[in-house]
Amino acid sequence: MHTPAGKECPYFYGDYYRGRNHEECRLLPEWQPKLCITCPVPGIHLANACKYMTLTAEVRRPFFVFPPEVQISAYCKKSQKAVTEPHIGCGECHMLPKIFTGESLDPHNNASD
Repeated sequence: MHTPAGKECPYFYGDYYRGRNHEECRLLPEWQPKLCITCPVPGIHLANACKYMTLTAEVRRPFFVFPPEVQISAYCKKSQKAVTEPHIGCGECHMLPKIFTGESLDPHNNASD
């Protein structure tokens, strides 16, 4: 469903049936519509659709003069470890193709020859 910021987010819920105007974030209990503007969750779900990764969110204010931000932490249920970069994943569930890792695709082509 589209957030107030216009991004597609799996955790946002809006009920507009017959004049209702109920909106909520099912990931963040203390949600406000302005948090959707800078929330990284829609970008994470576009970049990484791993079914084993769970996200946890909290609102933090870096300094008292700055607006509050959504901070995301991720955990992989398959590899049983914290994910440092949620956009990429843990690195064990979905291996990158050899073309992206720089390894040779030809088994007969050795760099040491």
